[in-house]
Amino acid sequence: MTSTVANILRKRHKNIISGPPNLSVIEALKIMNDRNIGSLVIIDGDYYKGIFTERDYARKVALKGRRSVDTTVAEVMSVDLPRVSPRDRIEHCMKLMSDKNVRYLPVMEQHRLVGIISILDLIEETVSVQSETITHLRDYMQGGYA
Repeated sequence: MTSTVANILRKRHKNIISGPPNLSVIEALKIMNDRNIGSLVIIDGDYYKGIFTERDYARKVALKGRRSVDTTVAEVMSVDLPRVSPRDRIEHCMKLMSDKNVRYLPVMEQHRLVGIISILDLIEETVSVQSETITHLRDYMQGGYA
């Protein structure tokens, strides 16, 4: 069975947790901590601008000696992530993440952000599809295979 990004998006909550580009890094980290998430989508008005991740914080703030209070997410967020559509296959997304060494992909439909998927989402979907396949094969084997 082939799975797509749309399958992942259907299984999760609809609201995207986001903040504006002028949000300080410390404020973004507080939101991420309160919501137990590893990234924050950065939106300016109705437009997707990038994503601020724990990795961005570690590499572009903490290791560079920048102050979280004085640095905005716009200064350190990831803006060059490859984009996918709901129709893209999970295998394609895994290859993109591996090739580009990223953990998140924005999901766009007609130039509009409709979601964000993570490497964990892809792994969970892959395991789910494989479990379904195993169940179908087991049912087939037990249902009269002689």
